[in-house]
Amino acid sequence: MPERTVTVASSVGLHARPASLFSQAAAKCGVPVTLTSAGGKTVNAASILGVLSLGIGHGEVVTIKADGDDAESALDSLAELLNTDLDTE
Repeated sequence: MPERTVTVASSVGLHARPASLFSQAAAKCGVPVTLTSAGGKTVNAASILGVLSLGIGHGEVVTIKADGDDAESALDSLAELLNTDLDTE
């Protein structure tokens, strides 16, 4: 299963708006995507509640994994999203 390790750029981490934007993008990918915190907890990336439950802060390293035909392109777009400060847009 392809994966990417990314440092969260949003100034508030994956809370509120950034978490919502990320989970919506993951849901639209068309492939199953998981998000794993540095502490090792894994959730469905398309679940806003799951993403929020990780409590990921600014600068934390996370791993995203996807499975399916479009997994690589899904991971590229989601990694780019995490590398952006989503709280300022």
